[in-house]
Formats: sequence, structure tokens, C-alpha cells
Amino acid sequence: MTLDRIPLAGVIGSPVAHSRSPRLFAHWMRKYGVPGHYIPMDIAPDKLEASIRMLPDLGFVGANVTIPHKERVMEIADLVSDRATLIGAANTLIFRKDGRIHADNTDGYGFIENLRQNAPNWQPDSGPAVVLGAGGAARAIIASLLDVGVPEIRLTNRTRARADSLKEAFGNRVQVHDWVKAGNLIEGAATVVNTTSLGMAGKKELRVPLDGLAPSMLVTDLVYTPLQTRLLKEAEDRGCQVVDGLGMLLHQAVPGFERWFGVRPEVDETTRAAVLG
Repeated sequence: MTLDRIPLAGVIGSPVAHSRSPRLFAHWMRKYGVPGHYIPMDIAPDKLEASIRMLPDLGFVGANVTIPHKERVMEIADLVSDRATLIGAANTLIFRKDGRIHADNTDGYGFIENLRQNAPNWQPDSGPAVVLGAGGAARAIIASLLDVGVPEIRLTNRTRARADSLKEAFGNRVQVHDWVKAGNLIEGAATVVNTTSLGMAGKKELRVPLDGLAPSMLVTDLVYTPLQTRLLKEAEDRGCQVVDGLGMLLHQAVPGFERWFGVRPEVDETTRAAVLG
């Protein structure tokens, strides 16, 4: 196989040094013998558009996008997928051969694939899902939960207005509740999802009462530092099925890698080990 140019990709954010994506992509490139490089790019908001438009000329085939650029890149892209439009953010850019920039969102895909891999018996339509938090990640999670047949989303956020705006976007299957009642929402739910940064290393703990957790529930946390948050530990102690947040990071990267390098990578234990270092 001859290559005119070695394909490049990377992750764009600010800050971005903490990202585990370079470790993940380096592992897949080695595993599948893919020539190329994947690099972290710390780009300030005022330089974002000029930088993105320069990347294809430098040999880039695409990029992942993280905080704080996920909304802004939608305005820069020439084509935006229906998923990204619905969620209001993009995390994957594809630089097409015709020169156009295509923006997509694979966060919801990564979230659902993580649950399917690590909780294969999970049945989305078996009852309501509690979603804690109403930030950018929550939009992708809600869209994906509704898409796979969850009958009702019980949504709560420390700032109620943000949750109300998500209800406006997604309709009557989303019911908004005050944050002080978060513990009560868990009772009778089938799925519980923390989309906030609470419980992450260096952040405040998630102080929601967890007495309502029952063994029939699936509990997952988007936080993956630490891998076992207080929410997941308590859920496990109460007999719930738990899924940590690292798998979402791994699975959301699969579509981008496939589009950029022509190989569909597998998410397995060696992938997790490589990313955890």
C-alpha cells in the first residue's frame, strides 16, 4: 500500500493535555497496522475557525472535538449530521475529499454501545431513566435513551432552567424535577445516569440520596476518573448492575477512527488497559 501522505487526526480542545484519546488512537493504530498520527491540539476559541480550516491542508483527515468547542464547530462545519443538530453539539469532524467539513456527534452512540457491551441484558423499555445533569453531555444521553425506547426521562439539574430547556427540545417524554427531589426520582426507575462532573477527582461529591436504588436497576456514571465513583460503589453494594464511564469514551471514538482510517476498531479489555495505562 502506497500513501501520498500519512493521515493525521487529533483532538481539539482547551485545555486538552488531560485527554486520553491520543493513547486510545495510538493503541488502535498499532493494533491494526494503520499508518498515521493522532495528536492533542490546544486551540483557543478565537483561533478555532482559522485553525480548523488549515488542518486539511496539513494532511488531517479529521478531528475529535471536546470542551469548550463542541457547539462552535457546528457553525464552522459545511455539513452537520441530524444527530449533531438534535444534540446541539459535535464531537467528530470529518475532512472530506471534496474540501467540505462534516460535523457529527457520536457521544450518544458511545453511551449506548457501552451499556450494550457491559450490560447486555439491559432493556431500555423496562422503565423510566433518571438523568442527573442537563449540560452538553446530557443532551446526547437523552437523545440516545429516547431513541432506543426509554419510555420516560426523569431529568433533574442544579439549575432548573437548563433542564427546562432540554424538555422543550425533546418533548413530553422528558419530565423535569427539582434537584432537591433527585433522590425520590430514583425509586421505581429502571436506569440511572449521572451526566454531571460531581464525583470526579477534584470535584465535589454527588450528594444525592441513593436509598431508592434497587437490584433491578442499571446505574452508570459518565465520570471515569475515578473508575468507581461513590454512585457506582453504592449502587454495586445495593446489588445494581453498574457500568463505568470509560467505555463511553472508547466507543464514541469508533465511528471517527473508521471514517478517518478505513478500519473499524474493536473495544476490548486490551483497549481499556491501553487507555488506563
